[in-house]
Amino acid sequence: MRRILIVGCGAMGGIFAAHLAKVADVTALDVNAEHVRAIRADGLRVEGPESRTVPLRAVASADEIAGESFDALIFLTKSGQTGAAWSALRRVLAGAPLLLTLQNGMGNSETLRDGGDAPVARGVTLDAGRYLGPGRVQHLIHGNTTWIGPVRGTLDDCAWLARLLSEAGMPAQAITDPMDAVWSKFVFNAVMNPVGALLLGVNRARYETPEVRDLIDDLARECTNVVAALGGRLAFDPMQLVKQTRAGERPITRHAGSMALDIARGVATEIDELTGFVVREGDRLGVDVTACRTVYRLVKGLELARRIQLEEGAPPA
Repeated sequence: MRRILIVGCGAMGGIFAAHLAKVADVTALDVNAEHVRAIRADGLRVEGPESRTVPLRAVASADEIAGESFDALIFLTKSGQTGAAWSALRRVLAGAPLLLTLQNGMGNSETLRDGGDAPVARGVTLDAGRYLGPGRVQHLIHGNTTWIGPVRGTLDDCAWLARLLSEAGMPAQAITDPMDAVWSKFVFNAVMNPVGALLLGVNRARYETPEVRDLIDDLARECTNVVAALGGRLAFDPMQLVKQTRAGERPITRHAGSMALDIARGVATEIDELTGFVVREGDRLGVDVTACRTVYRLVKGLELARRIQLEEGAPPA
């Protein structure tokens, strides 16, 4: 049986861990000690159409698995935590497992590649979830295909993991170059996640305010222009879901994105790896990123404002 380490057992990490536990020997690593204690005591509860509780081995530090070997490490931490997590793990783990990042934002695969000689893969999942509390996650959007492909190594290095994910009930496909799909998901996240955070997680406001609709379109245009200037291509229209929702073909969901949840909890967001990346690359390449820069600055201020609120014990405005 394959041994899989899930690095970051929050919303998406928990969803992947719970599915893979049906077909593999899974360990979940998460720095949230209260979350780990709850999983150890009662299992991981996954809420959704088929709610279930999954017994799962959980650890709170790399030292707890020192000397062990795994066939694959799947990174689902926040992007800003990737370097520290991989640095701690590579010092104590045996062997050279496949390193797969399914994280939002740019720079994660480069961090994993530069930290050793193990095969590295990157990919994108279109499923979505949220962390509900210690030992509990919710699977909000499910059934979409996950694409993975090699950054260092061969297609065969990650094809087995795609098969395993599919067997576990999360359809997956290994492809030679997943970047077209990665770019499409990246644009969606760089646009919709910060707007959702700025609107306090109220998803209707993203669709029912004309000024916000215009802002979303401006952000999408700037992000797409930067991707094109970088030589990237889009596997699918990143704003298709938005267009379908505006047209009444899809209901407005209550999920405004992980960044809104991060702001509410007072934890660091992935704004630097998402919209911040667009701003930095746009400036470097001479591409107009006026809307992205404004939204990036506002989210940075919102991060600090929420932390101050929580430190002072005040409710959000």
